[in-house]
Amino acid sequence: MSIKKRDWLFVALIIIVVGFFIAISGEEKTTKVPHDETHRKFQAMVEQEGKKATEKFCKECHNPDQLPLSAAHPPPFRCLFCHKF
Repeated sequence: MSIKKRDWLFVALIIIVVGFFIAISGEEKTTKVPHDETHRKFQAMVEQEGKKATEKFCKECHNPDQLPLSAAHPPPFRCLFCHKF
């Protein structure tokens, strides 16, 4: 049994696809939610009620008056979609 040209092309394609996925994967760049006294109660809430129920409380502190988001920050609809505990 010999390896044909199409077999080598298939192997090359697999190597290219795997290489592409390795190249685009990297470390997570999103800031994690701090493990401080202020956020600790929300971590427990996420575990009990889920992320969507907990996100409503983010705007109490993270608003233009208290802790404004940077100009480059995307719209804050789903905080815990990006920011992990």
